[in-house]
Amino acid sequence: MSKNQNISRRRFLGSTAAVAAFTLVPRHVLGGGKFVAPSETINIAIIGCGGQGRTNARGLFGQNDARIVAVVDPNDQDDYGRFYYGGVAGRVPVKAEVEKHYQQGNANFKCAEYMDFRKMFDKEKSNIDAVLIATPDHVHAAASMAAIKLGKHVYCEKPLTHRISEARALAKATEEAGVATQMGNQGRSDEGNALTCEMVWAGVIGDVREVHAWSNAGGWASGRGRPKETPPVKAGLDWDLWLGPLKSRPYSPQYCPYNWRGWWSFGTGCVGDMGVHNLEPAFAALKLGHPISVEGTSEFLDSEVIGPNNKVVWEFGQRGNMPPVKVYWYDGKFQPERPKELEENLQMGEGGNGIFLIGEKATLMGGGWSRSPRIIPETKRREMRDKLPPKTIPRSKGHHRNWLDACKGGPAACSNFSYSACLAEFILLGDVAIRAGKKITWDGPNMKATNCPEADEFIRHESHYRPGWSL
Repeated sequence: MSKNQNISRRRFLGSTAAVAAFTLVPRHVLGGGKFVAPSETINIAIIGCGGQGRTNARGLFGQNDARIVAVVDPNDQDDYGRFYYGGVAGRVPVKAEVEKHYQQGNANFKCAEYMDFRKMFDKEKSNIDAVLIATPDHVHAAASMAAIKLGKHVYCEKPLTHRISEARALAKATEEAGVATQMGNQGRSDEGNALTCEMVWAGVIGDVREVHAWSNAGGWASGRGRPKETPPVKAGLDWDLWLGPLKSRPYSPQYCPYNWRGWWSFGTGCVGDMGVHNLEPAFAALKLGHPISVEGTSEFLDSEVIGPNNKVVWEFGQRGNMPPVKVYWYDGKFQPERPKELEENLQMGEGGNGIFLIGEKATLMGGGWSRSPRIIPETKRREMRDKLPPKTIPRSKGHHRNWLDACKGGPAACSNFSYSACLAEFILLGDVAIRAGKKITWDGPNMKATNCPEADEFIRHESHYRPGWSL
């Protein structure tokens, strides 16, 4: 759509996140065709302006070298634009000030508005340096690949892609294009993740042969099969654009704007939503690659709806000097057994999320992706607190800052697509096992469930894309 669309929430994203900055040296002189010169502002387009788009816009607030110059969303209505304004009071110019600048046409407080990211790329490719993608999972790969092929830096929300084959394709394309990338698993930049790696690598808790992680999230959809009712498409929503690369199906308000996470065609359930956070410390610290096998079970299995209560078990072989390990995942009402060494006055994890890395010397408990690890029992923690290793891993200045620095030619971002595509494969394989309904043996290099050829339908994306869409 044209820039004349009156989309309040997009106006927010473009206006309040825009930051005035002086250009000291032209981009083409110092930064080349891809990376932005250290003295310049990074011009960013946001694709997907809903809740996570808003969260990411806030993550860019205060970065004096980032400016949102274009926004894209297939929903043209002000569903919760007022909340956008109210949520940023005190962080950026107040609503009245933002509105004044917007009405006066102040260039620093205005951006282009689109409903179709393909049209945005056609018209804005010379104006943008990077894109931030916060769409539902099924659009991640298509939007990311379009940006990568244009040489744009990409920040894409977790779990990076909807299917394993898409993750492989993005990792390969990113390596060839040489652009800066980051997946939106913010815990990767947190202190707790670094501490976990340092403690495990220094042998503080001994060899780890068992990991348990969980989240009480899930249950976004209920029942079985597709919705029976086919009401008119909600005013302002371009349903065809919302579907993106996927084959056409009737619209239902049960799919969007929120509950898409509970449908296999659009989301990845709790495994993809929270597993990518809560399991990441173990993935990094234990240097997990391709598992040998994976088994998933669900309280109920349906071809359309993702059940609310699931368990997954991955088995990994020897990795260098690290022994084989089993990794367990629980979601919804399922949780691991409470460790006997966890004192009664301490809760398991925090906020319904957590992880245990069970070592030969002690157990390391995390409260979820943003929480620092804790050695249990308390007697062990006190005994070991003077034996903790030095901090050898460089600390992040923030997940968005980490990406912006990479966009300016700095070190690769901590969750760049070469790394995060492997993490996404690990997580998405849990969904494949749940849908297959049996234990599968995994040939990672060849991307095959060797004992379950029917799982290809859940691994690969090609048969699910409609004509005219591809990676």
